[in-house]
Amino acid sequence: MKSILGLLDIISILSIILTIDSFKSVKTAPRGIFFAALAMVCAILGSSFDLNQGYFYLALLTITGGAVVGRIVAGRVTMTQLPELVAGFHSLVGLSAVTVAWGIYTSSFKDGVTGLDCIHLLELWMGIVIGAITFSGSVIAFIKLSGREKYLFIKGISNTFNLFIMFVVIFFGFIFIQSGSCLVLLISTIIALFLGCFMILNVGGADMPVIVSMLNSYSGWAAAGVGFSLGNQLLIAAGSIVGASGAILSYIMCKGMNRSLMSVLFKPIQHVASQSQGIVDKPHKVATPQDAAYMLSEAQNVVIVPGYGMAVAQAQHVVNEMVVLLKEKGVNVRFAIHPVAGRMPGHMNVLLAEASIPYTDVFEMEEINSDFHSVDVAFVIGANDVTNPAAETDKTSPLFGMPVLQVGKARTVLFSKRSMASGYAGVENPLFYDDKTFMLLGDAKKMCEHIIRDLKNDAA
Repeated sequence: MKSILGLLDIISILSIILTIDSFKSVKTAPRGIFFAALAMVCAILGSSFDLNQGYFYLALLTITGGAVVGRIVAGRVTMTQLPELVAGFHSLVGLSAVTVAWGIYTSSFKDGVTGLDCIHLLELWMGIVIGAITFSGSVIAFIKLSGREKYLFIKGISNTFNLFIMFVVIFFGFIFIQSGSCLVLLISTIIALFLGCFMILNVGGADMPVIVSMLNSYSGWAAAGVGFSLGNQLLIAAGSIVGASGAILSYIMCKGMNRSLMSVLFKPIQHVASQSQGIVDKPHKVATPQDAAYMLSEAQNVVIVPGYGMAVAQAQHVVNEMVVLLKEKGVNVRFAIHPVAGRMPGHMNVLLAEASIPYTDVFEMEEINSDFHSVDVAFVIGANDVTNPAAETDKTSPLFGMPVLQVGKARTVLFSKRSMASGYAGVENPLFYDDKTFMLLGDAKKMCEHIIRDLKNDAA
């Protein structure tokens, strides 16, 4: 039996590693989904062998229920809902870590005294605190990403207060390790829940992709902490891999924004509502779909920059159809992706892959920025903050210092947006009012459908 459990653990751990490796490329990502499913099946089977008959049927019932709910949710979720779905799943991982750790702690009591030593108490405390922060922080992230911020009765907490709370929970951690007190652990759990809320409440919209990645890392470390308490090698390995990969991804995302993780948490890019007032009255050029079709068909090099607006409009399939028509006319069309485009890591890559856009046509920011000076038309669809030149030129801008896609260097810039309003960070984009910029105002999917119609009419 032990040999079978060990084999299942090895297969599961290797599958997790292969999953992460497969996600390096859009081409191999579907294979990563298979490895992820294999890892979970092996983990569930391995855990089931340790259960007695009564608990086995209970576990089977809950696993079946979870699988059914997961299938229903996965079938209904849209591309625009992926970020909040990921945050929601992270919250469940954190909640699981808290409940399992509390279960281990309460089961260790004998004659009113815990039988755990200091090391095990430390492991439990870390699993509970990190899990609690992950749970509450992910719930707030879910609320913000799904556009339900109006339901939050607190909009932000001072950084000083957050740091104070952090030191308080660490202080109670020292007391708990020394005493093993149930009351102290309960206080630590409650404080950690509030800390998770307060930390994410302060995060600005432009920083949410980093937060999604960070919460992913937290969920991994929480699972690893519980794994130490259970003596479960698979949970330790899987949690450590997820925690480390999430931390590395957070670092990469922060580097892409030229910001530190501490800046994201304690010095967020604030939404500047006042800048979005009255901007419609500024002089700007408005293009029709027919104008856009002419610009694109007459160009030799076109770069399309997708953003969250394209996801909202569900325009990715129509954009792919438009690209096919342009390529038939001999136009070289590429896609430019910013590291934090969308509202979660890789959001735009997933969106384009869903529309069967060849991964060879998709370029990261550092690969394509130097080419914009030779681009005839930069077609920005629903992106704002990641193309804002103020991030490079205006030291007073909240976005200053963040690397952006330099679409302003193209000969012509075409923006597809619903209105002249600012983006998710609430920062006005001065490129809207440049002489070379044309605004295509309206739903991105409908605009692209009109462009396709005009391209076909020209061909006819």
